[in-house]
Amino acid sequence: MAVFKLPQNSKITKGRHFGAAEGASNTRSFGVYRYDPTSGENPRVDTYEIDLDSCGPMVLDALIKIKNEIDPTLTFRRSCREGICGSCAMNIDGGNTLACTRAIGSIKGNVRVYPLPHMPVVKDLVPDLTNFYAQYASIKPWLQTQTPPPADRERLQSKEDQEKINEPSACILCACCSAGCPSYWWNSDRYLGPAVLLAAHRWLVDSRDEATGERLDQLEDPFRLYRCHTILNCTQTCPKGLNPAKAIAEIKKMLVERRV
Repeated sequence: MAVFKLPQNSKITKGRHFGAAEGASNTRSFGVYRYDPTSGENPRVDTYEIDLDSCGPMVLDALIKIKNEIDPTLTFRRSCREGICGSCAMNIDGGNTLACTRAIGSIKGNVRVYPLPHMPVVKDLVPDLTNFYAQYASIKPWLQTQTPPPADRERLQSKEDQEKINEPSACILCACCSAGCPSYWWNSDRYLGPAVLLAAHRWLVDSRDEATGERLDQLEDPFRLYRCHTILNCTQTCPKGLNPAKAIAEIKKMLVERRV
């Protein structure tokens, strides 16, 4: 898949306006970011007037209505529509969230829909997540062991140990937190970002994993971990209510403790 970055000095311009169907009385205006890299034009914001009486309650419902009934050229990602897959992560009304769980009724005034910020845009509302996924793969997000597994059962852990991984395991890799982190904006080539570090913490606290030392060695770097400045945007914007900032602090604590 080709990746396109915005041309230098490009400005977001006012785009087209699509009115609501005749006779519609309950309407909302959606300003949607549009960028087609093959056109050679600057990004623009197209405005769509949506009849809410013939639309589902979520922002994703409105986007699907736009694509199906008004403008088939609109491009965005979506899959589960249940807040599970993370595909429809985007910037809505100034905050990173999931379009399938953000209710239109919770937004005052016109609805503004943009792609996740500070990431290359493939097209319209689709950010390029190649670097994000490569960073996730770099932490080896799977169970690492040296001892052979039990012959007659799985590798077991206590209920207390299992509870330690419940929250970080709930991350859906939507990238809302990383795209909302100023440190990640400026250092995404070296700083792993809150989503990936939350995933790293999940394996560090897993009682069945036997690669704790190697995992900490990989993270002990001025940029990979320590670019976090505890701004807490990540925790505030997480659509699953997780706390990446706390997980990052716990990793730092683990590194300190193993030195003493």
